[in-house]
Amino acid sequence: MRILVVEDDRLLNNTLCYNLDTAGYAVDSALTKSAASNFLTKQDYDLIVLDVNLPDGNGFDFCREVKERRPDTAVIFLTANDMESDMLKGYELGAEDYVTKPFPMSVFQKKLSVVLGRLAKQSGGDCYEDGALSINFSEMTASLSSKPLVFTPLEYRLLKILTKNPQNVLTRQVLLEKLWDADGNLSLIHISEPTRLGMISYAVFCLKKKKRQTEISYAVCENAVL
Repeated sequence: MRILVVEDDRLLNNTLCYNLDTAGYAVDSALTKSAASNFLTKQDYDLIVLDVNLPDGNGFDFCREVKERRPDTAVIFLTANDMESDMLKGYELGAEDYVTKPFPMSVFQKKLSVVLGRLAKQSGGDCYEDGALSINFSEMTASLSSKPLVFTPLEYRLLKILTKNPQNVLTRQVLLEKLWDADGNLSLIHISEPTRLGMISYAVFCLKKKKRQTEISYAVCENAVL
C-alpha cells in the first residue's frame, strides 16, 4: 500500500509520516497542493491523507482531481473544520473518512487500519503459496500448515520482496532500495538511512526467529543477508 500525506502543518505532517514509515507503509509527503499534484504525475496511490485547507488551494478540489484520475484511490480528510456541511461535502466527493483536528494518533491509526483493510479486500489476491506456507500480501494474513502466523506490515513487505526474488541474494542495501524509493520521494527527512537499515536488519532477524520457532521450516528468508 502506498500512501500520500498532504498536510501543510509541518509538525503534523512529519508525525504522520514517521508513524506510517515505522509501521512499514510506503509513504510520500507533500506540504502543498502543487507538490501533491506533482507526486500524482509520477505515482499512483492507494490512499491519500488530505488536509482541506492548503496554502495554494483546498483539499476538496484536489480530491476531485484525484477521483477523476483514479477513482479507486481512497481519501481520508484531515481538517480543523468541524462544520457538518464540510463533512458532508467530503463524503460526497468519495472520502473514506473525515477526521477533525486535533486527534489522538492512536485513533487515526485505527481508522487508517480499517480503511486499508477494506482496500485490501477490494483489491483481491496477491498471494504466495509453497505447499506449507501461505501468505496473502493484500490482506496481510499468513499461515503455515493452516496455523496462523503474525507479521508486521514491514515484515510483509520484506516477505513479498523475498518471495519475488528466490534465486537472488539480497543484502540490506538492496532491500533498502527495493523497500524505499532511491529518488528520495519517500520521506527521507523523517528516517535516516542508518535507521532504515537497522529497521531492515531487525525485521529480517524477527522473520528468521519466527522461522526457527515454527515446526516446519520455510525458505523465504534464506536469501536475505544481514
